[in-house]
Amino acid sequence: MEPMAQTCSPLEMLERLVSFDTTSRNSNLELIGFVQAYLASHGITAETLPDETGAKANLIATIGPAAPGGIVLSAHSDVVPVDGQPWDTEPFKVVSRDGRLYGRGTADMKTFPAVALALVPQFLAARMKRPVHIVLSYDEEVGCLGAPPLVKALVAKGLRPEAAIIGEPTMMRVVNAHKAIHSWVTEITGHEAHSSNVHKGVSAVMAAGEMLGELSRIAADLRAKGDPSGRFDPPFSTVQSSIIQGGTAINILARRCVFGWETRTLPGGDPSHVIGRMERFAFDDLLPRMRAIASTCNITFTARSRVPALMPEPGSPAEALALSLAGLNAADAVSYATEAGIFQEAGIPAIVCGPGDIAQAHQPNEFIDESQLAACERFMHRLMARLAG
Repeated sequence: MEPMAQTCSPLEMLERLVSFDTTSRNSNLELIGFVQAYLASHGITAETLPDETGAKANLIATIGPAAPGGIVLSAHSDVVPVDGQPWDTEPFKVVSRDGRLYGRGTADMKTFPAVALALVPQFLAARMKRPVHIVLSYDEEVGCLGAPPLVKALVAKGLRPEAAIIGEPTMMRVVNAHKAIHSWVTEITGHEAHSSNVHKGVSAVMAAGEMLGELSRIAADLRAKGDPSGRFDPPFSTVQSSIIQGGTAINILARRCVFGWETRTLPGGDPSHVIGRMERFAFDDLLPRMRAIASTCNITFTARSRVPALMPEPGSPAEALALSLAGLNAADAVSYATEAGIFQEAGIPAIVCGPGDIAQAHQPNEFIDESQLAACERFMHRLMARLAG
């Protein structure tokens, strides 16, 4: 006996998706299992793609005819932590108040897949001539780790999508360009000594300070170079560090210090310039001075993430479709990164367009305006009409 088809409104689906605590450090399998069972109740077989640990999975589901082409509707399933944030409501429960829906992931980015999933019965009833592919990834928030194998699987299946719409929060505006992100972890090994004998030891914390100074000089140079396109805010490539750990006591020269840092480069920018400059400063200048005191000193760089930029492709199938569905004439650019560049690198035209405001992403009391839910629903209805026409 086949399972009874599950039906729910976009709001009800959002409530279900938000109720799963898919903070990136956790498994997302409970959410993926729910979506898989929901789709199965409508006769749709969703393929899951586990990660190496088996604790997380991507999902691919095709709705409509088994025909080449079609449109990818893409979202990530994970959210950022709520730890230490002053929430006024339960983060993993949608709370409606004054025209807003509060909850972790309401803006970033569970509303887009909630609307797509809730409308599955309408997609099926539309008798589309081309399919819709709903895809969910894992670990976007920690470096877009799930998207590369997901996109690789799409290509391997021979689906050849015409376009991918990544539903990150844009207030339903169309975004055809965003910056790239490359991040590293730098570990410095110094040489312990009593703090009164600074000439006999090497403080890894002080060495890290010198490296952060070089990072600030690189940031200033990138700011001065600017953005020739005039489309981005801020109008330049950036570098920054926001996490550092080192030392054991104020009167002991620190043996170890670790800091994480990133560069967000404009489309077409060269991140190798940034890491190259940091490595030259470390290995040609700083490390020889450290080893003159203690030969055991060391500096290492470990690449943490690589998220390609979304390159503008005016008039691409993705841009033309999204502008038409959104009723807009021009596309925007944003400084945050998404999985769109990964689709684009694989030869799938990509665009970013989704409900919610990026200003709410990662914030306490994250919310989305109810009007954005309705706007996304209208967008999806226009899409199903287009694919049926």
